[in-house]
Amino acid sequence: MQTYRLSLFVLIFSVLTFSFDMTLYGQSSSDSFVIMIDPGHGGRDSGTPGTGRYKTTEKDIALDVSLALGKMIQQKLPNIKVVYTRDKDVFPSLNGRAVVANKKDVDLFISIHCNAQPGKKGTAYGSETYVLGTTKNKQNLEVAKRENSVIALEDNTEVYKDFNPNSPESLLGLMIAQEEYLDHSIKLARYIEDEFQTTGKRRSRGVKQNIFYVLAYTYMPSVLVELGFLTHKKEEDFLNSKRGKDIMTKSLFNALEKYLKYLNIDGHSVVFVEETSAVQASSNVEFKVQIAASSKALETKPYNFKGLNNITRNYDENRKLYKYYYGGASDYNEILRLEKEAINKGYKSSFVVAFKDGKKIALVDALKTTTN
Repeated sequence: MQTYRLSLFVLIFSVLTFSFDMTLYGQSSSDSFVIMIDPGHGGRDSGTPGTGRYKTTEKDIALDVSLALGKMIQQKLPNIKVVYTRDKDVFPSLNGRAVVANKKDVDLFISIHCNAQPGKKGTAYGSETYVLGTTKNKQNLEVAKRENSVIALEDNTEVYKDFNPNSPESLLGLMIAQEEYLDHSIKLARYIEDEFQTTGKRRSRGVKQNIFYVLAYTYMPSVLVELGFLTHKKEEDFLNSKRGKDIMTKSLFNALEKYLKYLNIDGHSVVFVEETSAVQASSNVEFKVQIAASSKALETKPYNFKGLNNITRNYDENRKLYKYYYGGASDYNEILRLEKEAINKGYKSSFVVAFKDGKKIALVDALKTTTN
């Protein structure tokens, strides 16, 4: 089974040696598709206490939803393997979570959290799902600061010496390493936020980018989910209730089911519902499907690309590579269809990229998302 395994060392230092017919992702040693669920915080790190009206805190809600999600996956998708960073109230380090995910040959990483609003207002509410990326938004920076602050509670902080969210050089390396996974991360994040709205009937604050350690150092598609704000009384009541946890769990499961369907991975003989919502980019944005990268300059003819037409080639001066793209569309659903065509032709590592006025931009910036 093709999975999305690529080490930071190989990506940054060996990319120039890629031959054209190599996939951008490695081969999993497991026969099963492996999902790692990461209940945020734990042990002496309680996460946000919310309004303080409950004995439970963020770590408890995150664990309850994580275990319920894992159980639902195992019951309804028996061909999918589920592993956890923690399955009880213990304190795994941020680095430990990432190391375990990378060592266990994980195909997908989902970190589950609850949000908090600084100060005493308690007016912010709704879900957010994050993928790795830079942000200048003050509120997003506060979220990253809170989720990364657990580093100060750890015994060995030396392992975090190279993680500096305020350093452009540090972020550049992280973004290069994660480039090949970002499309899949965004896809899952959009499914999750859509399900929170449709299945959960909750307010979605959208898909966002941020610098979280567990996203930066897990080398597979990964998302960090904020279920809602525990500093908002009604949302805190909802997330502490059995009904609320059940609704959020079901929403997450539905999103995962859609994501697996997109990857043509069958957890069992389930019938999936097709996505119908359209996402139209502005007129100066174009989506393409990147199918390969190579040091060779090949003619963009169908016989070089397994019969695919409409191939374009760009030279990446920074990485000294030719990048090959299939198709082009302003309609995101159309480019997803072309991506599936490329995958079915054998380009299992294909992913969607976006260009604005001819220059490559972050995919998340090209897509219309629900924001606060």
